[in-house]
Amino acid sequence: MATIEVSSNGAGRHQQEKVRVAIIGVGNCASSFVQGIEYYRDADPAESVPGLMHVDLGGYHVSDIEFSAAFDIDAEKVGEDLSKAIFAGQNNTLKLGGDVPGLGVEVQRGMTHDGLGKYLSEKIKKAPGPTADIVEILKDTKTDVVVSYLPVGSEQATKWYVEQVLEAGCAFVNCIPVFIAREDYWNKRFKKAGLPIIGDDIKSQVGATIVHRALARLFYDRGVRLARTSQLNVGGNMDFYNMLERERLESKKISKTNAVTSIVGHELPADDVHVGPSDYVPWLTDRKWAHIRLEGEAFGGVPLNVELKLEVWDSPNSAGIVIDAVRCCKLALNNGLAGQLDGPSSYLMKSPMHQRPDSEAHEMTEAFIKKYARTRQPAGGKRKSKTKA
Repeated sequence: MATIEVSSNGAGRHQQEKVRVAIIGVGNCASSFVQGIEYYRDADPAESVPGLMHVDLGGYHVSDIEFSAAFDIDAEKVGEDLSKAIFAGQNNTLKLGGDVPGLGVEVQRGMTHDGLGKYLSEKIKKAPGPTADIVEILKDTKTDVVVSYLPVGSEQATKWYVEQVLEAGCAFVNCIPVFIAREDYWNKRFKKAGLPIIGDDIKSQVGATIVHRALARLFYDRGVRLARTSQLNVGGNMDFYNMLERERLESKKISKTNAVTSIVGHELPADDVHVGPSDYVPWLTDRKWAHIRLEGEAFGGVPLNVELKLEVWDSPNSAGIVIDAVRCCKLALNNGLAGQLDGPSSYLMKSPMHQRPDSEAHEMTEAFIKKYARTRQPAGGKRKSKTKA
């Protein structure tokens, strides 16, 4: 089991009242995240609130998250207030509740590198002007945590941004399948800098990966040997459009495949596993359809097969996870913890450094929250929820 590195210079460098978050990539996922903070602003920590795993996490209410900076390259988003940019360009996810009030956060021109692939470049016009000084902005805005929502396949752009995050002294949540948190090189860099990281590749609340994992683990726990399995996903957002460029899919397929096969109890031949995005269907907008099949060998060698279709709105499905991830990073900053946060990474991400069953990862995450929680009451005290359980 991994140990958590404690940094002598990590604690006390950031204020503790709020969780100040910067976003890289103002797409659908960022839209749901930003909208969600407003939607759940008055949620009552004493209630079970639909859509949230934790209304209060370690002394931080959802409303204690505030946005400090945002970066994108889309000409329709750069220069806009974040509250407007989340509905601009090719964004097509659901609107949650009413309007998001002005946030006073202007979307700054980010770095492109390999973030704009062959297909995205057909839809998105790059904003003019030079890349903003990311490090200076993160420092000036007193950002605690940076969340990366870059497009799949943005290997060079991700690594470039990670360097900026390290120099600026921020925690990092890596929502995409470019392997950072799980890699020893980058983990050592974050430990040396005295900064926490959660990654890699966001695992949605109840998405294709978590459902597929649960069924595969059920087979194992109940003595059914999994012989073959597949997961075919289609959607209509820019994430799926970007992934039509198959060259950008390598790390995504690795991430999703390993998330499933790591908990089946035995090795499956490569030809007997297919997990990954399949196609782009424009009229689905931000909806995703996942077609999952598992074929197993049960008692006496008798076949046992499961086939299902899962329909979700893709971006809201990940927002609650990120809301928890940034608050876990804040607890780590408060307590001087550095490097990959093992429990939260294994519970919230598809490709953590250490894969483990979700029940075990959940227990580790709850233990982490309990151990490092603030002792005072959540800011603002008890709140009345606008949602009903």
